Amino acid sequence: MATGLVHTVVGTAGNVADVTQAHALLHGGETMVLGDAGYQGVGRREENVDRVIMWHTAMRPSVRKNLKKRGVDRHREKLEQAKGSVRAKVEHCFHVVKCPFKHPKTRYHGLAKNNAQLFKLFGLANVVLARRYLGSQHAQVVPRG
Repeated sequence: MATGLVHTVVGTAGNVADVTQAHALLHGGETMVLGDAGYQGVGRREENVDRVIMWHTAMRPSVRKNLKKRGVDRHREKLEQAKGSVRAKVEHCFHVVKCPFKHPKTRYHGLAKNNAQLFKLFGLANVVLARRYLGSQHAQVVPRG
């Protein structure tokens, strides 16, 4: 995700695991995908087996907590930090939806209405996040006079 903008939104019921929707979030041009610990085993799922993608998922927090401070474990921790720093860019759109738009939780009004609201919120979040890519040529011009 070079721009940091959202290109796909998938809304499901709360009892559906994130890993089951990973294939729906991809646009097809990916060669590498990073996911949090909830996406463990995503590359072995039948809908993703035929994809030529390098899957990198985060280590479970309980496993990461038990890593030692030296040797191979220290290198594994640095790898986890690198994965986390790349995944952090994805979280900016969630920050915009939750904080400035004051939408920290979704109340269930039916899946269709919730999905419509999510599409609206993430579309507006894209507008907010895209401002930094517009550059100074789109800055507001104040006439002198």
